[in-house]
Amino acid sequence: MTPLLEVRNLKKYFRVRAGLLHAVDDVSFTLDKGKTLGVVGESGCGKTTLGRTVLHLTEPTDGQIFFEGKDITSPTKNELRRLREDMQIIFQDPYSSLNPRMSVSETIMEPLILRGDMTKTEMFAEVRKLMDTVGIASRFENAYPHELDGGRRQRIGIARALALEPKFIVCDEPVSALDVSIQAQIINLMLDLQEERGLTYLFITHDLSVVKYISDDIMVMYLGQVVEKAPADELFANTLHPYSQALLSAIPIPSIRHKQERILLRGEITSPVNPEPGCRFMARCQYAAEECKQPQKLEESSPGHYVLCCRYKEINNL
Repeated sequence: MTPLLEVRNLKKYFRVRAGLLHAVDDVSFTLDKGKTLGVVGESGCGKTTLGRTVLHLTEPTDGQIFFEGKDITSPTKNELRRLREDMQIIFQDPYSSLNPRMSVSETIMEPLILRGDMTKTEMFAEVRKLMDTVGIASRFENAYPHELDGGRRQRIGIARALALEPKFIVCDEPVSALDVSIQAQIINLMLDLQEERGLTYLFITHDLSVVKYISDDIMVMYLGQVVEKAPADELFANTLHPYSQALLSAIPIPSIRHKQERILLRGEITSPVNPEPGCRFMARCQYAAEECKQPQKLEESSPGHYVLCCRYKEINNL
């Protein structure tokens, strides 16, 4: 079966005064229809740049992107316009991503106006339907973003993303700016929408407890590279990369009887500008050795479980 999205050796470099900043460096993955790939890592690891590059909100430096088996790496203007209907994004900040001068109905209607195949009456009917779908009461139809709380603002962003009936949505930390109780509501809404509409998500977050709940597979990134990728349950049960282990150790456990043993990372973060060919995590890794200075390759330790570490077998006694 052809995956909905396939990314091969994707790179996105930015030219800065000191050289080339490797924001996304040789990332590959596939994503099947109706599934969710969670992307986690520290701020600055390239998660958001990856999502924006896949959507052509920023153009790739190298690599290939396939959508429904078709190469969309360098689309024409007309092809990109059609892709916008199938590929959408939900932004992190539900306030700054909305136009403060546009009401709720105007915001949701904007993609429909740009598509230009509906009458005004049909568009208003569709807006009300979308508002009901995402749980926004009709009385907020003429409200403005500053009059709403964060949860309702994010629901507007979700409704706007759904307006053109996309197949694939990049969710760029859609709940990180919300209270915990509201986070749960938004996550459950997104899961319901996925089941009803067969949506496919690239879910970007730094919250590992959230990503385990929503994701089928999880990809851990560090300084532009994928350091571990596995099915969600497998990653949590059998974490192999030292960086992934440190991330998981930071998840709080709601029990006074269980004392969580934190793995504290020490040392300087390697610069993503003109990085050396070896392991980028080496300067912070307690298991670093001379062999880590050599170029690293993703290795499949078990079916579907990949790790970018030349010493993972020794570290995990495999």
